[in-house]
Amino acid sequence: MATAAVNGVTLAYDDQGDRDGAPVVLVHGHPFDRTMWAPQAARLTAAGYRVITADLRGYGESQVVPGVTPLEAFARDTAALMDHLRLARAVVGGLSMGGQIVMEFYRLFPERAAALVLADTFPRAETPEGRAARNEMADRLLREGMDGYAGEVIDRMVAPYNVAELPGVAEHVLRMMRSAPPQGAAAALRGRAERPDYCALLAEVAVPALVVVGADDAYTPVSDAEYMHEQLPDSTLVVVEGAAHMPNLERADAFDAALLAFLERLPA
Repeated sequence: MATAAVNGVTLAYDDQGDRDGAPVVLVHGHPFDRTMWAPQAARLTAAGYRVITADLRGYGESQVVPGVTPLEAFARDTAALMDHLRLARAVVGGLSMGGQIVMEFYRLFPERAAALVLADTFPRAETPEGRAARNEMADRLLREGMDGYAGEVIDRMVAPYNVAELPGVAEHVLRMMRSAPPQGAAAALRGRAERPDYCALLAEVAVPALVVVGADDAYTPVSDAEYMHEQLPDSTLVVVEGAAHMPNLERADAFDAALLAFLERLPA
């Protein structure tokens, strides 16, 4: 692990693989940390890529920032970390909230994205009902901590059949959720409640994009992925069978195969 001081906070990150390899920046979702990308980091570095994974502000081993953290703050931190690493451009990918951060990153810094990976995410702005629910959940996490929430959502993050059949994956996801700092998670929820709509942005994306979704994802169903695929001018859609919201962990081999096939088709 390394650390970087960016935008007034200290981020923990891993920079793995060949420093001369094509760089891939992977952004984790809520309420996880950079270890969610461990299978992808291992597979991509073995294939010659340079992989950067960071704990977002408020998560994992990065500095906890209370209050409200908008997606823009996460996106600017990602760009600042790239500056720290002297990376002008990279493939930028994210899952769930991480995918929304990637969309915000592209909105702010289109010239810095060589390609996009959007996994189990969706581009629409929050509804009034969703905004209220996210703020209520933020209040609850600050009151109660993460344990109750983690227990309630594990069989939506990971497909129920995988909770039973892949106990190591389920335990990894539970561990990330339970160890997430409540203040950081609550701040992110409040920020996501106010996120902009990225639907129009998708049609303007001028780089290749990979859209991936678990076939049994209840949070961001296949229809959301199909919509993004239709809007993006140059995109590939992959539906991962036997997975819900965390296909990169539930079916890592299938997810990695799709990711590598996409990366190998990109211009040098």
